[in-house]
Amino acid sequence: MAEDYSRYVSEPDYAHGSAECTGVLMVNLGTPEAPTPKALRRYLGQFLADPRVIELPRWKWRLILHGIVLRTRPRRVSKGYAGIWTDDGSPLMSISRRQAEALQAKLSERAPGPVKLALGMSYGRPSIPDALAELRAAGARRIVLLPMYPQYSGSTSASVFEATTKELNRWRWIPEFRWIQHYADDHGYIEALAQSVRDYRAEHGSGDLLLMSFHGVPKRYLMNGDPYHCLCQKTGRLVAERLGLGDDEYRITFQSRFGREPWLQPYTDETVEALGKKGLKRLDVMCAGFPADCLETIEEIGGENREIFEEAGGGELHYIPALNDRDDHIEALTDLVLRHSRGWPEMDADVGPVAGEAFEASRERALALGAEK
Repeated sequence: MAEDYSRYVSEPDYAHGSAECTGVLMVNLGTPEAPTPKALRRYLGQFLADPRVIELPRWKWRLILHGIVLRTRPRRVSKGYAGIWTDDGSPLMSISRRQAEALQAKLSERAPGPVKLALGMSYGRPSIPDALAELRAAGARRIVLLPMYPQYSGSTSASVFEATTKELNRWRWIPEFRWIQHYADDHGYIEALAQSVRDYRAEHGSGDLLLMSFHGVPKRYLMNGDPYHCLCQKTGRLVAERLGLGDDEYRITFQSRFGREPWLQPYTDETVEALGKKGLKRLDVMCAGFPADCLETIEEIGGENREIFEEAGGGELHYIPALNDRDDHIEALTDLVLRHSRGWPEMDADVGPVAGEAFEASRERALALGAEK
């Protein structure tokens, strides 16, 4: 059988003598295009169809997804999105754009050579293929993948890796490639989280307990070898240590469960209710696994769980915002990218000047052989 080359993109990946750069592909989950049932149905249809997200036999899950979930969930979820939607769209998208702009500026400032950052979303737009096309057009011959998931999970980080490499597999000249698998225990990230708590409490006072709520996944994933639960525990422990908290001054919980099977426990909503019933006067909540505020932090924690706490008899629930585009967060991400790209000419001062001279010499030779300028 003849080899089928149609999977390779027809657009040339390379022009002799063209300038090169290091590319950074920054990826977050994504968001619907509008807070409407129709937009949610399209978004959730793509998100929940990912076999990395829902680990069930495809035939079984398709029946549930199209027969039940997409008939009921979009209308309910769209109400939550409508409550947090802004003039700039969803908070996740607007914050992600600000993060991308800030990280691009910081990398351009600290890297010795040209760096191009592109923002992509696992689901919705701009897509991962969109962002990779942007990097290819900029001449990125080396790419660092930065999934905005501090704690690795097969349902998040691995899904991003799979989608990225699937698209790169269509390129004729595949760039050098590295990826930041997780940064659950990264010093800069932990310190930024701790400082966000200090800053909030300096302005608003301190609660009686700090609750660190992470997004949940089915318990079955943990039993099948997913390290996410352990990485969340590690992040929580390190933040507590940095803040000097005792074991009775913080708790780690998991939110946003979906479906009937057991998820990682303890559940955030049940914990919040129990603390309210005990008459806790003030509960501080942070979402240490969310690098940008979104529906799950603003509406679920700051809205739903606040109501649960107060109606159960608790006092005040204070939500401590995600790191978003804080300077220390962007600085931590910059350090991560630079560390993971050591040895590359645009990113490493020790080799950058030498590589630059070599590139110029190579370009002159290519031009002499007839390459177009």
